[in-house]
Amino acid sequence: MSELVDELKNLIIEVLNLEDITPEEIDADEALFGEGLGLDSIDALELGLAIQKKYSVSIDAESETTKNHFASVNNLAAFVLDSRN
Repeated sequence: MSELVDELKNLIIEVLNLEDITPEEIDADEALFGEGLGLDSIDALELGLAIQKKYSVSIDAESETTKNHFASVNNLAAFVLDSRN
């Protein structure tokens, strides 16, 4: 799963144009929104679309569980792995 976590960190940086952040600076357990990485709802939309495209997974924006999937990089990685099985 660590390879997927690294891929997701790079995807976050690439899709959201976070040029001043390196993958190593993103804690995989850190919150992506609010206090953590500081992403917002527009970032969530862009990131969600990129994840759907890259990993061929379905994300339901209306689902309460989606918020949990986007809580951290580790949660995203677990979601992608679960969705592909």
